[in-house]
Amino acid sequence: MTARALFSARPAQWVEYERPLRHAFDAADLDVDLVTEGDPATIDYVIYAPSGGLSDLTAFTRLKAVLSLWAGVEQIVTNPTITAPLCRMVDSGLTEGMVEWVTGHVLRHHLGMDAHIHGQDGVWRDGTVPPLARDRPIGILGLGALGLACGEALANLNFPVSGWSRSAKSHDQITCHSGKAGLTAVLATSEVLVLLTPQTPQTEHLLNAQTLALLPKGAFILNPGRGPLIDDAALLDTMDSGQVAHATLDVFATEPLPADHPYWSHPSVTVTPHIASATRAATASLAIAENIRRGEAGEPFRHVVDRQQGY
Repeated sequence: MTARALFSARPAQWVEYERPLRHAFDAADLDVDLVTEGDPATIDYVIYAPSGGLSDLTAFTRLKAVLSLWAGVEQIVTNPTITAPLCRMVDSGLTEGMVEWVTGHVLRHHLGMDAHIHGQDGVWRDGTVPPLARDRPIGILGLGALGLACGEALANLNFPVSGWSRSAKSHDQITCHSGKAGLTAVLATSEVLVLLTPQTPQTEHLLNAQTLALLPKGAFILNPGRGPLIDDAALLDTMDSGQVAHATLDVFATEPLPADHPYWSHPSVTVTPHIASATRAATASLAIAENIRRGEAGEPFRHVVDRQQGY
């Protein structure tokens, strides 16, 4: 039986995704009619990004699932017209990219690379040797697929890794914490802190004046997760005081980051333009095909969003 899938995203993404999706459907032995428009009452699956302009899904009366092209679903999860299962994107390419970005910037700060890259002034400074990885505690806020993958990679480099999530988790290589007391415990030991929590009302400004003060003095912060996780004014204050040594930020409350934002000129901030990771069409198409295969086989979908939790 043929399943009908509507691709709803920007036109440029259709150009990027059409061929990989068709290849993925063929590889999974799926008969899928992939379209960019059609009678909503005939659509089984919507492959979806909010940037495509579709917001009211009321007319999609036979919809089996909405398959998000984005890892974050904060712009989708509260849409009352989405009543079918909503599946977020968990993509091997996105995960690999995030691990590479996080590992690279952790090592950069751990080894003090900036002092050498920007200090080519003819002065031989040999008095500072970086600690071994085993002596540099790392904290990760958010233990979803991306947080766990980054934690595993850092643990494999011999960093002691602690992680925090809203609900309790366990992992052989990561010391896991949850709840308010757990957040305090992770912050208190994290010389490098990585933010990878979902964006929800509960996590907005998770890093604020009070929580930033819990970090070891001179800590480093990496945020490849979501911009609103950080209270910008509080972070700037803690860098000015020396409480935080440096923040490498990939995501922001307003994007693109305005040209007059103080992050651009602050000596303790590195701005990267939302490039920590991206969904790759080739690997994302495989994830979409697998969920359609599951839907057609009557199996549970993967990575279904919990509407109450918001992720």
